[in-house]
Amino acid sequence: MNWLTNRVLPKIRALGRKKDVPDNLWRKCPACGQMIFHRELEAAQLVCKHCGHHMRISPRERFAALFDNGDYTCIELPAVPPDPLRFRDSKRYGDRLKEARAKSGDDDAMQVAHGTMGGNNVVIAVQNFDFMGGSMGLAVGEAVIAAATLAVVQDAPLIAFAASGGARMQEGILSLMQMPRTTVAVQRLREAGLPYIVVLTDPTTGGVTASYAMLGDIQIAEPGALIGFAGQRVIEQTIREKLPEGFQRAEYLLEHGMLDIVVHRHELRATLVRLVDLLRNRAPRVDVMSLPRTEAETPGTGAGT
Repeated sequence: MNWLTNRVLPKIRALGRKKDVPDNLWRKCPACGQMIFHRELEAAQLVCKHCGHHMRISPRERFAALFDNGDYTCIELPAVPPDPLRFRDSKRYGDRLKEARAKSGDDDAMQVAHGTMGGNNVVIAVQNFDFMGGSMGLAVGEAVIAAATLAVVQDAPLIAFAASGGARMQEGILSLMQMPRTTVAVQRLREAGLPYIVVLTDPTTGGVTASYAMLGDIQIAEPGALIGFAGQRVIEQTIREKLPEGFQRAEYLLEHGMLDIVVHRHELRATLVRLVDLLRNRAPRVDVMSLPRTEAETPGTGAGT
């Protein structure tokens, strides 16, 4: 009886026991609510196959999808004071930074890498919305400046991916000072004759929109991206008018001349490669043939000579 109870019965129960399934194997689309297997979603670059919604993507995933063969080098960004104002609301700012760093594995909300894309040297800066809403503080400002400086040194275009809720309130005026600082960095690129391409992702708002995110030589956006300075409700209360539905979405801004192109994430790399190639390699790809001149076009011939 003990043998049956101690040996056989546990094995029978183990066969019928339901195995634990990790809860991170499936992800729910925030737009349509469909559940998508994580490997299938990663293969689709976090684009929902049911509704086409573009989910937020990390800097590392961006770099791997854009650089040739997924090979790139991240640069070490300048160190900044961790809590310059000793700010505290419901929680210490220093504690919020520690939590965000532990969750994302990054030091702050922007990462910068360089490598080749379509055979051309490029510098790419990517903002991470999962790090405190991609908010712009001292670290993000230094990252943009470092990216622009590296692009000038390498004589390479700079591609910036913006995703932010705006300036970081815990750094007060210091965060707002990054708006003119990043604007000056972009101006240095222009003085060096280097292309500056901006890709606006969901969402791009606040002080980021009011500075480097809207200064690109070419402005690109992902489908459905929310782009604006203030929120719709704030604007409506200020001007006391009802605004059109979706007036801050990428498609509406494209129709009204605020963007150059809206590109699906699956086509983004090919589009960027083509743009960089056109902007950097202006020489003809084939030998230019001279057409024979007609008698009328030959100097010193024709009527009246």
